[in-house]
Amino acid sequence: MPYIRIVEEHEAEGRVKAAYDAGRQRAGGVANIIKMMSLDARSMQASMQFYVSLMKSPNALAPDKREMLATVVSGVNGCYY
Repeated sequence: MPYIRIVEEHEAEGRVKAAYDAGRQRAGGVANIIKMMSLDARSMQASMQFYVSLMKSPNALAPDKREMLATVVSGVNGCYY
């Protein structure tokens, strides 16, 4: 099994801590995809902003259609988290 070094929740500081805190508040925990990007806080923050822009902001697709599309793409890519 591959191993990716991450910033553990109890070690988080600055931007990473803020992202972890927001994840816990929003979803009750920190998603592994966020932890995986934690060594590069700037890129992690940009990726999260991009996700929110695509998935949570008003755009041409209704929210349920966006989630359906994301689910289908994850399935096709073999990504089941």
